[in-house]
Amino acid sequence: MKLTATVGSGLHAALLFARGRSEALHYVETDLAGAARSFWAIAVGLPAIICLRLMTWVAGGPPADAGHAIGLDLMGYLVGWLGFAVLSNHLAPLLGCGARWPRFIAAWNWCNVVENALLVAAGIPALLGAPAMLNEVVQIIAIGWALWIEWFATRESLGTNGMTAAMLVVLDQLIGLLLAGLSLTLLQG
Repeated sequence: MKLTATVGSGLHAALLFARGRSEALHYVETDLAGAARSFWAIAVGLPAIICLRLMTWVAGGPPADAGHAIGLDLMGYLVGWLGFAVLSNHLAPLLGCGARWPRFIAAWNWCNVVENALLVAAGIPALLGAPAMLNEVVQIIAIGWALWIEWFATRESLGTNGMTAAMLVVLDQLIGLLLAGLSLTLLQG
């Protein structure tokens, strides 16, 4: 499959997952080669990560060492993404869904792009000077929706129950929080 077809199909699947549509699975590659191609989502999602960082700086000003901060963000982005992929690959057989891991990781990769874009969109009201209450409500809705997308895509792609899907979402979030805390410690130290 060509790169453009891989990206188009993956993003189409992620947008269907975001709307709670199980037919998204028809657009997700199911073999290891397809899972490997889905890691192009890291590059596709990178602008949203940079945008999120810049939006934070617009609100609170850039740190003294902005280059170091963005470098840590990018490293955390890559380590968190790949770290969860490796960890989930080892966990999937223990959860009885090892054969479905390639489909899961492909869906998860592309859903991350949509989730990060959703978080960027949710930050726009604050940039436009919206009241704090409205901004907070939009942020809560966006974060909740992003978590739900990940949970739904995980449940559907692994063919597992909601609790197992929730456990994997929590694991992913814990990895992100750990890396964010480490990054903050390194910036302050």
